Amino acid sequence: MTNQPITVMYKWTAKPGKLDQLKQIYSHVTEAMKQNEPDTSAVHCYISEKENALYVRDEFQGAGAVAFHLQKTAGPHFGDLLEIAVPGPFFFLGDVPTEIQQATEQMGLGAEFATHVFGFERESAQA
Repeated sequence: MTNQPITVMYKWTAKPGKLDQLKQIYSHVTEAMKQNEPDTSAVHCYISEKENALYVRDEFQGAGAVAFHLQKTAGPHFGDLLEIAVPGPFFFLGDVPTEIQQATEQMGLGAEFATHVFGFERESAQA
């Protein structure tokens, strides 16, 4: 598996009246990632009351971290999430191996994949 950073951005649209429950499940997922996934660099969740949706941006240090997340952290919550929300789209940004792409297809995430072409990062002024 590659060791290049991978960012995953996605949306869960809550079923009517289920947005608070969706936020609660994701707070547990986020805490599990913080405690058990040292190769996850960051997780950011955003809520849209208007869209009745939760938007998430996960940043992984590499494909191994994505695979671990899908199997160990996300997997156990997936059934509960499907009961209260509709997944997708999911955007995987980076060098995602074929086996992970196939796994996301089996999960029905409506995933799209793109490799990095160019860009830059600034060092934070806050240290």
